[in-house]
Amino acid sequence: MAGEDKDPNPDQGWYYNTRTNQVEHHDRGRSIDLLGPYPDEATAKRALEIARERTRQADAEDARWNDG
Repeated sequence: MAGEDKDPNPDQGWYYNTRTNQVEHHDRGRSIDLLGPYPDEATAKRALEIARERTRQADAEDARWNDG
């Protein structure tokens, strides 16, 4: 029956696909390739920048913890 495989409550978030380097919404690639969800397309486009900043912050916190 048509439509049975569709999620009745799809995630409305935006994702960045690290394999294709594309922003995706609704129809998405494999979960392992995705960063997100993000609230909008513009934020999803910045996914790699956001990930780098979060990594820098976590590394700085780890360094403070190790020095403390």
